[in-house]
Amino acid sequence: MPRDSYQEGLNSLREDVLYMSEIVLERLRLGLDALEQKDEEMAREVIEGDHEINQLYLDLEQDCIDLLALQQPVASDLRFVAASFKIITDLERIGDLATNLGEYSLEAERDVYPEVDIQDVADVTIEMVENAMDAYGNEDADQCYAIADIDDEVDERCEAASETVVRDLIEREIDTDSSEEDIEQLMADVSRLLLTIRDIERVGDHAVNIAARTLYMVENDDDLIY
Repeated sequence: MPRDSYQEGLNSLREDVLYMSEIVLERLRLGLDALEQKDEEMAREVIEGDHEINQLYLDLEQDCIDLLALQQPVASDLRFVAASFKIITDLERIGDLATNLGEYSLEAERDVYPEVDIQDVADVTIEMVENAMDAYGNEDADQCYAIADIDDEVDERCEAASETVVRDLIEREIDTDSSEEDIEQLMADVSRLLLTIRDIERVGDHAVNIAARTLYMVENDDDLIY
């Protein structure tokens, strides 16, 4: 492959990874909206659209393999391709988490703990992913550390939300007139809420992974990789 075509391949990979992130973020926002609004149509759009994200992942995975196998890039180019390969894996998994949210919204009938504001912390994790992809696109190493710092706050807020739900469930006095069906529904709602909190926290973890690989790509620094 001539040098100009090789560089075009690298540029195309970057653009396609950024495009994949836009699709994933769109589905994540849609999944959260479906969950908040109990909207079946939006939920099914997220779930049925997961195959598009999976196909994007497979296409980009092949692009990375081709660049590695056929061009044998070295130094910064090698780090870029390797980082891009890892980042599309994190994006695909965020897509899976968005699908989870769509599935939860199909099952949810009510808000059992309206005082637990998961939408607010979800907005923070979305911003983390956006910033991580901006750092990747602009090769901004400084932004990577800021994303890792924010994740500590997200972890604390998710842990506090989970503890609130579990503590309330333990202390709650079940109405003696409640049917077995009502109790089972309550437990299902609580379980679903805890899974939602866990999945939102994982979105933040994937944002940190993206930032870590970007930092490695830009500065050959593995400080955030763990």
